[in-house]
Amino acid sequence: MTEAFDAVDVIVTKRDGGTLTADQIDWVVDAYTRGAVADEQMSSLAMAILQRGMDRTEIAQWTKAMIASGERLDFSDLPMPTADKHSTGGVGDKITLPLAPLVAACGVAVPQLSGRGLGHTGGTLDKLESIPGWRASLSNEEMHEQLRSVGAVICAAGSGLAPADKKLYALRDVTGTVEAIPLIASSIMSKKIAEGTGVLVLDVKVGSGAFMKDLDMARELAATMVDLGTDAGVTTSALLTDMSTPLGRGIGNGLEVTESVEVLAGGGPADVVELTIMLAREMLAGAGITDVDPAEALEDGRAMDTWRRMISAQGGDPDATMPDAPHTEEVLAESDGVITRMDALGVGVAAWRLGAGRARKEDPVQASAGVFLHKTLGETVRKGDVIMTLNTETPERFDRAKAALADACDGEGTVLIEKSGEGRGPIVLDRIGTAT
Repeated sequence: MTEAFDAVDVIVTKRDGGTLTADQIDWVVDAYTRGAVADEQMSSLAMAILQRGMDRTEIAQWTKAMIASGERLDFSDLPMPTADKHSTGGVGDKITLPLAPLVAACGVAVPQLSGRGLGHTGGTLDKLESIPGWRASLSNEEMHEQLRSVGAVICAAGSGLAPADKKLYALRDVTGTVEAIPLIASSIMSKKIAEGTGVLVLDVKVGSGAFMKDLDMARELAATMVDLGTDAGVTTSALLTDMSTPLGRGIGNGLEVTESVEVLAGGGPADVVELTIMLAREMLAGAGITDVDPAEALEDGRAMDTWRRMISAQGGDPDATMPDAPHTEEVLAESDGVITRMDALGVGVAAWRLGAGRARKEDPVQASAGVFLHKTLGETVRKGDVIMTLNTETPERFDRAKAALADACDGEGTVLIEKSGEGRGPIVLDRIGTAT
């Protein structure tokens, strides 16, 4: 077939700082998806976008083209509004697990399409697969039925949603163009808009354990994604949240499931509970529900009931206990004082190296691997106290995990103990969007 445009012309336009037309964008995304534009050409265009940027119109059109490459889900026939949450990824970020059943217990259906972990940030599906029998892959019909009967579903995105993104994401990962904000925003939002939810709340992490280390860059990404969602008719807002220290105490797949169940049972770490409730309130407000307090649904057991039904509906055993790691090592306090640094990246990389994460998409993960924090930011310790326990199925991993803890913060170490210090600051750093 004769192509409508030439890839080189599109590349040169963006390389020289020009604005791509809607027709150029539609063509290049479609042509790349079907193989008419080569990987090296799309690599060059991605680099040009990284260096030259895109305006709001271009980003919106790029996102539309990504959506148009596949199917769109439609939940408009459900008897309740729908809301979803997307996190840009962090260390100990198990919030989706208690959040989805909590929001569902308050009257809003949650179609949560999630992914697997890569690198030091864990994937929601990896965590849930620690539960015996639980399955991530559901058909669109199964999703619909579960949303009707339970109100919440957490599952893998089907291959039909934004296939252009899947291909482009893999290319960006190996060409140094992951950081391009227009491409990050369109990647996330193409899948979320295609998912068909009515409300979307974005949890944009900021800090050492997050993809975005800088608050201003995180704000730009959040604002770009909120604009994309709003332009597409999705009620969208974003919370910028702290990821300088891990969320909660359990970092690793089974450890995070256990902690999530503790939250649903009315306990759990204060920071995990706080962020779960804040995100729930944001999702409910976007759906127009302001007379229900999600904190009460945690306390009275409704969220736990929904969790149990959600896990059972996908073949999982909600009563199963998570596996214990056969090998553990303790990290001890080297002095008396207060923990003034618990670096999220150091802990995350240590958990990853223990087997909780993967370096390649095809790598397996260990359900029992990870780090448990007995002490965390702002807490008092005595010399010799256990600060954290390292867990793994493969003890040869301990040395590299401990090296990650030592190498953090430019070699100053993951943990800093001083004579005095304060605890964690505000979890929510900023909010962007119109949902209230």
